[in-house]
Amino acid sequence: MMYDEFRAMNSHILLGATGEPARVEAGFKAARDFIAASEARFTRFSEDSELSQLNRMSGGWFIASDDLFEVVQLARRLIDLTCGLFDPSIIGALRRVGYDRSMDDIRAGGSRTQAMCEIAPWPSLGFAGLEVKPSLRAIHLPHGVQIDLGGIAKGWIAEQAAGVLAQFASACAVSAGGDLCITGLAEGEEAWPIALEDPRDPERTCAILRVHSGGVATSSITLRRWTQDGRERHHIIDPRTAEPAETDWLSVTVMAPHTSTAEAFAKGVLIAGSEQAQALADREPGVEFIGIKQDGSLWGSRHAKEYLDVTGEIV
Repeated sequence: MMYDEFRAMNSHILLGATGEPARVEAGFKAARDFIAASEARFTRFSEDSELSQLNRMSGGWFIASDDLFEVVQLARRLIDLTCGLFDPSIIGALRRVGYDRSMDDIRAGGSRTQAMCEIAPWPSLGFAGLEVKPSLRAIHLPHGVQIDLGGIAKGWIAEQAAGVLAQFASACAVSAGGDLCITGLAEGEEAWPIALEDPRDPERTCAILRVHSGGVATSSITLRRWTQDGRERHHIIDPRTAEPAETDWLSVTVMAPHTSTAEAFAKGVLIAGSEQAQALADREPGVEFIGIKQDGSLWGSRHAKEYLDVTGEIV
């Protein structure tokens, strides 16, 4: 297995692949180039990105690239599947609670105290009113609505990058922070071992998952945190309140056929909490989850134990 590591999308990126070394190296370069180009397209932290251009056209029609149009359409579907708990139109709430720069910039600058904006409560509009014209790749955001495709775009990028790398390798995986896509299996292996990180201690592993293919995504309230006016904040916004989610989970890991699906459901299940988690996961075939609660105990969906490689007490 060969590996390539770098920083992109405010995340640690790890590429892994098996195959002829020269081909794999070429694949790493192709995947790197794709990730860099996609980050530039989808970031909300650059005024030059295509996403920022779309947001500036709020209230008018915008002709999108194939990639942006595809991700927006995907987002619309996943909003419906997660009952609106995954909602890319929470960008206003993210800015209001202090997530107005990239997390790398926030960490580099330390905690920044900000006064709470004197604004009306954020309306949970979601994508209601968004219109598209597929033949033209045209998108119309309702006036005043902007979107942040960060999480779902990262899952989509990881899966697409794995597809790029797979053209040069017999088996490969792309990990982008909490989002992972697996394609193929190394010779003699029956699954990929994936560490389930303890959200209370990143140096500790709670369990090892064994995943054959598809996507894995983790959403956590402990990873991206900062202080605003003396209050601890995190980036998982509950669209129903426009505030950082109050949940009995510390983190949720979802296994699904596609990484973008895993990403959206990881966020939705985390926000929903343990009582509604199974009902939400049941809305999409192939979605399984393992959640870690405040006391460190593991809770899982009906077939979650099938993914465990080591002893783990799943309720």
